[in-house]
Amino acid sequence: MLEATPLGDGWILRHEPEPLPASVPGCVHTDLMAAGVIPDPFLGLGESEVAWVGRRDWTYERDLTSTSAQEQTDLVFDGLDTVAEISLDGRLLGKVRNMHRSYRFDVTGLSGRLSVRFVSAYAEAEAVRGRLGERPAAYAEPYQYLRKMACSFGWDWGPTLVTAGIWRPVRLEHWSTARIARVRPLVTVDEGVGVVELAVDVERTRVEAPLALEATVGGVRARAEIEGAGGVVRLRVPDVRLWWPRGYGEQPLYDVEVRLLHGDAPLDGWRRRIGFRTVELDRRPDAHGTGFTLVVNGERIFARGVNWIPDDVFPPRITRERYRERLEQAAGAGVDLVRVWGGGIYESGDFYDACDELGLLVWQDFPFACAAYPEEQPLRGEVEAEARENVVRLMPHPSLVLWNGNNENLWGFRDWGWEPRLAGDSWGEGYYLGVLPRVVAELDPTRPYTAGSPWSGSWDRHPNDPAHGTHHSWEVWNREDYADYRRCVPRFVAEFGWQAPPAYATLRRALPGEELAPDSPGMLHHQKADDGNGKLERGLARHFAVPQGDFDRWHYLMQVNQARAVAAGIEHWRAHWPVCAGTVVWQLNDCWPVTSWAAIDGDGREKPLYHELRRLYADRLLTLQERDGGLVLAAVNQAAADWTPALTLRRMSVEGEVLGQVAVEVTARGRSVACVEVPRELAPTGPEEFLVADADGGGGVAEGAGADAGGGPGAGGLRALYFPVPDREVPYPAPRFDVALAPDGLTVTARTLVRDLLLQADRLDPGARADRGLVTLLPGEEVTIGVSGWKTPDAERARSALYCVEPTR
Repeated sequence: MLEATPLGDGWILRHEPEPLPASVPGCVHTDLMAAGVIPDPFLGLGESEVAWVGRRDWTYERDLTSTSAQEQTDLVFDGLDTVAEISLDGRLLGKVRNMHRSYRFDVTGLSGRLSVRFVSAYAEAEAVRGRLGERPAAYAEPYQYLRKMACSFGWDWGPTLVTAGIWRPVRLEHWSTARIARVRPLVTVDEGVGVVELAVDVERTRVEAPLALEATVGGVRARAEIEGAGGVVRLRVPDVRLWWPRGYGEQPLYDVEVRLLHGDAPLDGWRRRIGFRTVELDRRPDAHGTGFTLVVNGERIFARGVNWIPDDVFPPRITRERYRERLEQAAGAGVDLVRVWGGGIYESGDFYDACDELGLLVWQDFPFACAAYPEEQPLRGEVEAEARENVVRLMPHPSLVLWNGNNENLWGFRDWGWEPRLAGDSWGEGYYLGVLPRVVAELDPTRPYTAGSPWSGSWDRHPNDPAHGTHHSWEVWNREDYADYRRCVPRFVAEFGWQAPPAYATLRRALPGEELAPDSPGMLHHQKADDGNGKLERGLARHFAVPQGDFDRWHYLMQVNQARAVAAGIEHWRAHWPVCAGTVVWQLNDCWPVTSWAAIDGDGREKPLYHELRRLYADRLLTLQERDGGLVLAAVNQAAADWTPALTLRRMSVEGEVLGQVAVEVTARGRSVACVEVPRELAPTGPEEFLVADADGGGGVAEGAGADAGGGPGAGGLRALYFPVPDREVPYPAPRFDVALAPDGLTVTARTLVRDLLLQADRLDPGARADRGLVTLLPGEEVTIGVSGWKTPDAERARSALYCVEPTR
């Protein structure tokens, strides 16, 4: 039977004057930090101080003994970052140049000093660029010239920390006669019967040995003989339970086990979990253009999505527990789809395991982003090899529902001035429209493939045409007001977002000793977007007076504006289901402490946007929208059951007077949207008036859809607000409210209109968390805010951490 020996211990990193202890899996930066050689690059201006690390070559070493009674011993690296030579006692075992692949070397009978020498990624990328010629990109760093995590070289939310190292596990494998080299599971459902086809490739030491495969799943067992280098075993499992996305059903998982046999003697085994489900992508043309709707088990889905970037710029530090925590946060916000963005990596199995268990659909980009990628060697062969390996590696996961060729490269070719600069040179089109769809069609025909995001489906249309396929909405953040999201109904919004700074405690940890200001040195260094602070200020000025010299107020209002912006888009687009079939917010997470578009900051703290997503992505949502010169109330119902809530509309003054009221009847069928016109006499007539829509729970309201998320304190109810003018034009009264301690939190009682009240719990204690974000209270209403991790509760201290919208002075 195959035996594996982990090789995580005993490594050193060559560094003058003395070698340093090395962690494997790990990377150069984390080893240098652990030894005190470099500062933490996440703190202050530390990133700049360690820039030299990426320009150096580095060598990892340890002693290796590969003796075994088995016939063959292989040295297996699950991941090497990125360009390296591997040698044993001076004997070259091989050269590698792709972070996204695994590697195997025959070391039978060999022992001695194992050395992995990494060449600077800069040196390799610049050498390839010199041979193949310049290619345009969104950033100046040469990330498109080698197969390495692109955002290692910096992004508009990430630091430039170009590292190297043995970033995934390494081991010795001892085996005899034969071993399983690859298992490719095709999982489908045929009229309630689960169908599993396992194509198994084997490697042999003895060509003549008779081999067989035995597979089991769901109590069904099957056997097949192997001829030559592989075989196929098929199983049919009756009455399987279907795997569903969260919110649509349960996520049953089945163990699949394959054994490689020589006679009755087991030689090797393979075990994974699978789920039975079908997935399609409906791209049929219709009266509105060309759709882009995911269909799981025959159910059409409005995708409530987030974009995922690597959760740490040093991926070896991301543990199974950290993946689980972050993805549970996503599920807790009502998310049902996570897009693994193309400037990162194919994540570890721990990520996809968690998505399988939580019911999170995964949209997987191939790792290409925001650049023209050469298609010549040595890159072309590496691209196909990595695609083949990772398609097969990830196939067992039922959460994986879509392969995507790239991020923004088809759009970049057409709109960003690439075409004339390339003058006919290769730029990646052959990957996205040739190599990758061919690999997916051959290896994983159970899942759809799309050439890029955004992509309209044809060069006959603009790649980012909102009426066709996927759309990225960035003009709003870059140049416009977030109200302009409502001017367009794309078929599927795969990227949009708005920036805000991280939590206060995160800033304090990342910028120790700094007097915080929007333009203080550390704040500027931890703002990577082009004119990021300028866009933040212009975006805020359209709605609020920009605070001058008051960082705390600036910090609060920027977080309010982020939540308001994302809400404007999602409410509008969800209200246009089924024309719009999904929104994927940029972005869920951060890879370090930074001002960014994330809902969860680099220290794992939830911004107000996170809590707003709980409302926006709940199964049921109320929203007031301007349409055709009037107002409509949209009842969005993504639950299966019909929804007939008791609805009340009130026109109110900001002083709290009810100026008009009416009960409204509406029924939103399951998985549908129902709209009713707001009577004209209830429309606000000036800046001092606003409209309130309240609904009772109506039964089955998703977690997070109640007062804590929607701004209204009714138990299990939903609320929508409509103010006819920006906040800076609203004559708000001076906010007055009472604060009292409550079990495990505090209660706030409003004496006036209190708009967007926020408890920043981390100001009370860095370990404290509040269970909700922004909440608007009408006079006389109260809300209880749960607080965890607060060591010494005190009502007056709590008041100092409560913020709300104040009158414009």
